[in-house]
Order: sequence, then structure tokens, then C-alpha cells
Amino acid sequence: MSNQTANTGSAATEERFSKETYMWWYENMLHMRRFEEMSGRVYGQQKISGFCHLYIGQEACAAGAVSALKKGDKYITAYRDHAHPIALGSDPKRIMAELYGKATGLSKGKGGSMHIFDVENGFYGGHGIVGGQIPLGAGLAFAEQYKGTDNLCIAYMGDGAARQGAVHEAFNMAMTMKLPIIFVIENNGYAMGTSVQRTSNVIELYKLGESYDMPSRPVDGMSVEEVHIACEEAAEHIRAGKGPVLLEFRTYRYKGHSMSDPAKYRTKEEVESYKQKDPVQQVKATILEKGYATEEELKEMDNRIKESVKECVKFAEESPLPDPKEIFTDVYAQEDYPFVRE
Repeated sequence: MSNQTANTGSAATEERFSKETYMWWYENMLHMRRFEEMSGRVYGQQKISGFCHLYIGQEACAAGAVSALKKGDKYITAYRDHAHPIALGSDPKRIMAELYGKATGLSKGKGGSMHIFDVENGFYGGHGIVGGQIPLGAGLAFAEQYKGTDNLCIAYMGDGAARQGAVHEAFNMAMTMKLPIIFVIENNGYAMGTSVQRTSNVIELYKLGESYDMPSRPVDGMSVEEVHIACEEAAEHIRAGKGPVLLEFRTYRYKGHSMSDPAKYRTKEEVESYKQKDPVQQVKATILEKGYATEEELKEMDNRIKESVKECVKFAEESPLPDPKEIFTDVYAQEDYPFVRE
């Protein structure tokens, strides 16, 4: 696998994918966008509590990976985690219920926005500790290797997490053991409110993998096609038994780090320049250009998604809070410990 970004050309790249793929991408990413917009709205209405980190602008990073990988592969990420389970087919009603802290949530209302899990769909969180999910991702990959499957793990982190010691320990171990894992740095330019340029002398983050002789390259994270191609190539390399790959998805978030961040450290001009490369709008433009759907059909899809997201809120608001006894469950792998009492 090359250590450089493949320059495939947009026209040639588009020809690789079918109408069905483009329509899936558009509906999937639009669903993420509308879900996150609604999450921000109800958070502002104080209907959900705690931290809340939106994925708006980064949708291609999840959708392109899911379309490139296969069922049985494992996904793990940090606390900006609402969109990945949507891409994997989780019930969005249960995702919203988790944000509300309700018993019907994917984590039974115990995790909230930052700790969403859906193991049945291959999603292993949702982790609040910066960089803490990367060693766990290496563990998931080791489990697949140990069991002799051809499944892999894709482990996402932000650009800030790339500075964590545990990340580099995981890189070293993964390369030494040739673990089946794709490490992804979602580089949206800012670790909370601090730009990449102010946190390290190495600002091309894919180069961090070179210290471990790990195949590494940058990827246009605003292009779902390029994300798909990069993940597809990485998966082929890994399933051949050649060990890990590091991908730097160069992306952008339109909102602040979290809902409490006004993002005053960025200029309006910078944000607008990235919106010109909006991943959802890029896919929409291709669909219209190729005649895969009309503007009216896409508008109908958007309206249908908006209604679906409203139903998610209704479901969450009408769901019960967890039973207080639930505080004792899911703490250990077994529940037959003598100090657990009814």
C-alpha cells in the first residue's frame, strides 16, 4: 500500500461506484446530518444533558468506511459517536433514546451521548477517554486474529488523541503482532479548540505511522468516494495478513468541539470554505448529474428522513427512565457476586 494519496481523479473515481452505492451514501449521510441537527436542537432545549459532540461535516468518514468493509468487521470510536451506528444500521430511535438517558437506549440509558454501543451491528463504542478506545480497538483486532477469522477492526480517533501515549503503544503492539486493524485519525483541524499546528511539529498526522513502518496515508475525508477507496485498499492489505494501516481522514466539523463550544477560534471564512466541499452536497451533485434521481425525489427523501428523526425524538421522550436497580447490572461480566443485592 502506498504511503501517498492516490490521485484517481474525480471522474474516474465516480465511475467505480453504482447508482445503488451513491443513493445509499446520500440517504445514509443525510440521515446522519438531520439526526445531528435535531440532537443539537433538543440539547439546546435542555431535553438531553451531559456532553454532546456533533458529527456535522464529517459524515463521509463513517459512510465511506461502512460501504467498503464487510459484516463481521468491528468499529470503535471516541465520543463523537452518534453517526457511526446510524451508518451501521442501528435503530436511530434507540440512539436518540440513549441521548435522553432512557431505558430504551442502546446502552440502556446508562451511557448517554458519549457511550453508545451496538455490538449486534459491530459497534463497540463510544468512549469518553481521549485515545482510550485505540488500545481497545487493538484488543478487538487481536480477538479476531486469535479466533482465526478474516474480520478486522477499524478504530477512529481525533487529531488530539494522536498525541496520547496509549495510541503509540497500540501502534507498536499492532505492528509487532500484525493485528488486523485500520487506525483512522479524523483530523478536523482542532483538538477541542487548539489547532493541529499548535500541538505538534508533525502536522501531517499520517506520518506518525512511519515510525512503526506502518503503511500510512492521507485521505480526503470530505469525499466519501476517497474514504471508501482508502478503506477498501487498507482492508485488502490487512486481510492478506500484512498487518495494520493508518489513515488520516482530513475532514472538518462545522460546529464546535461540543455543544458548549462557541468555536470562536475559527473564522467564518474558514468554515464557509469547508462547506464548499460539503460531503453530503458533493454526493447529491453527482446523483443529479448522473440522473440517478431528480431534485424532487431527493427532496422527498429529505422530508421522509426529517419525519423519521422527529419520530426518534417522540420515541425518546415517551420512553421510561432506567429502573434504579439497573445501576448494578452490566458492571461485571457476571452478576453472581455476593455483594450485589436486590
